[in-house]
Order: sequence, then C-alpha cells, then structure tokens
Amino acid sequence: MTKQNNEHKKFLSTVEAAELLGVSRVTVFNRIKRGDIEAHKIGREFAIPREEVTRLVDGELTDKDKKTIDTAVDKTFAEYGEALRKLGKE
Repeated sequence: MTKQNNEHKKFLSTVEAAELLGVSRVTVFNRIKRGDIEAHKIGREFAIPREEVTRLVDGELTDKDKKTIDTAVDKTFAEYGEALRKLGKE
C-alpha cells in the first residue's frame, strides 16, 4: 500500500501506529492494554482509529488524562502544600 493511500485509511494497524508515534509495536500493545490508546480487536489484530493516533501525535489530552492529572495535582498539594507555598514566596 502506498503512503498516500495509507493517509486516507480510517483505521491503522499496530505497526502503522507504532511508526507514526515513533515507538515500538510492543509499546503500542502495552498502551492499548493500559487503555491509553483506543483500539478495536478484530480477531487477533487491533484496529486503531486514525483520529486516535492523530490525537496522540498532537498531544491532546483525553478526559481520562485530565482526571489523572487533576488527581495527581490534588494529591501533591495535600502532601506538600505548605512547602509549595513557602517556595512560592521565595
């Protein structure tokens, strides 16, 4: 398949996604398993929506990512709030 035809595909294979993301195929599988990459299992293979890869390349955050960040920030302030306030005054 030519690169031009590949650009119009609605779904990508794990190999194609890995190439576009600059990571290994194993990394793509691990991210799918963790839920970081949306994918549809078809038989033994995964089909990854092109929009998902575009989102990852562009660095857009999902609602899950935003919630994880908010939780981490809240935990950090709960544990180190006083130290952070003192550092902010310097």
